[in-house]
Amino acid sequence: MFLDYEPGDFVINPKNKNWGIGQIQSIIKGKVTVNFENVGKKVINSNNIVLKKINKID
Repeated sequence: MFLDYEPGDFVINPKNKNWGIGQIQSIIKGKVTVNFENVGKKVINSNNIVLKKINKID
């Protein structure tokens, strides 16, 4: 599976937008660890949830 993001990129979870913006920490065997601003660190299975890459605006 090809993922269109890498550690350091900013993403949102379209299924849980209230989590806020997240920054990818690591990607290991399809498991994406993301630190979200509203809910903290989550491990996302990229086979089940497609994260949307965004540009971080401060």
